[in-house]
Amino acid sequence: MLKLHTIFLRNFLLIFLGFYLFLGILSYFLLKETFIEHSRLSLLSNIDFLSLNLKNINDIDEKVNEIKKVLQLRITIINKDGEVIAESDKDKALLENHLTRAEIIQAKFNGYGSSVRYSDTLHKNFLYVAKKTTINGEIFYLRIARDLDKINKEFFVMGIEIGGLFIFFLIISFFVTLKINTKIEDEIVKILLFLKNLTKQKRADIIESKYSSEFYNITKLLTDVSESLSKQNKQKAKHTAKLKLSNRQKDDIISAISHEFKNPIAVISGYAQTLLDDQDINPKIREKFLVKIAASSQKMTTMIDRMRLTIRLEDGKMENKMRLIHLQVLIQNQIEDAQESYPNREIIFESEDIVKEVDETLFGIAIINLIENALKYSQDRVYVKLSHDKISVRDTGIGIAQQDIERITKKFYRVSTNGWNNSLGVGLSLVSNIVAQHNFRLNIQSIQNEGSTFEILFSSLVPTE
Repeated sequence: MLKLHTIFLRNFLLIFLGFYLFLGILSYFLLKETFIEHSRLSLLSNIDFLSLNLKNINDIDEKVNEIKKVLQLRITIINKDGEVIAESDKDKALLENHLTRAEIIQAKFNGYGSSVRYSDTLHKNFLYVAKKTTINGEIFYLRIARDLDKINKEFFVMGIEIGGLFIFFLIISFFVTLKINTKIEDEIVKILLFLKNLTKQKRADIIESKYSSEFYNITKLLTDVSESLSKQNKQKAKHTAKLKLSNRQKDDIISAISHEFKNPIAVISGYAQTLLDDQDINPKIREKFLVKIAASSQKMTTMIDRMRLTIRLEDGKMENKMRLIHLQVLIQNQIEDAQESYPNREIIFESEDIVKEVDETLFGIAIINLIENALKYSQDRVYVKLSHDKISVRDTGIGIAQQDIERITKKFYRVSTNGWNNSLGVGLSLVSNIVAQHNFRLNIQSIQNEGSTFEILFSSLVPTE
């Protein structure tokens, strides 16, 4: 495919040659006729000059020769009978009667006449102009002729000059147009390069042209398209990232569920298989195995209930049954339940008598989760304190890394680098949702290897520093 400047050059030359040929032919016929007419009028003026210099016919031959030297034209004087009485270029005695010449006939009836014809006397083509005049009371015909070859030569020279001038202006037009074409091509190349880069890059780019309003509008539109594509790419990237995160979370969920359910299932499977294989097992051992199976089953049920409760809270499908209760009593009951699972651990409870409107069941789940987490990830005492503005659960255990504190309340987020895995990753997420349901706020402070403090703040406002 041809480039723009090649197409321009080819078309320009074709148009130039065609136009020059057409104009040349048209000018030849139009200008030649005009040029001959101009020569005719010039000869007529020369006749007037000749008539002014002929006062009598006595010295007419001498006058004709003098004027011939001045005008450089053929001069003929004819009387009313057609007899040549003076001739500048030929012996008048050898000339025929001129009364039948076309220019003489026209002059006889119209006062002046002209013709273009071949001269048998001089064997050349001439432009003849004749005028009827009176000298000393007698009628004469003054005729002046010009060599047609000289007229054609002058016309040719004039045509060359006009053609040269025309070519000069065409050359100037060509270079001006070529410059414009080059600039347009540069703008197009810039636009093509922009489009090429646009297909590869994901960020928005800007292109601007002030060469013309058309290019300005095109580049402005391309910039808008670039920005729009950039936004789409960003949205696509975010969507892709969300899909990857969602898939990763699904993998984490499956991994967490598999991990957490593996132990209780193994316990149930192992003890059940032992009971099936040994029908005569000691009744006390049988009872012990059945208790282990029931405990593992209950553990699985609790984990499933926590997951379902977390999902319902996040979806807003949980109806709160709010009523005024003494938080001191609720927390004390949760401490007693926790110590049944950890009979050898000490929980220090410091309390004021605080009454709050809460959902007793949900809020109890939040408290027991915080206490169990403190017991699970520490070996020393756990401190629970209830005051008028908050509930705090503090331990001196392994702690949580600073970068994990903000993410640990997310559903299925599990910290595994230091052994702090938050069970299925729903424990603190469940606490966070329950606290939010009550318009309270969960605050976590922790130092690795020193311990953690979990606080339920009764005010939902974030304090300003």
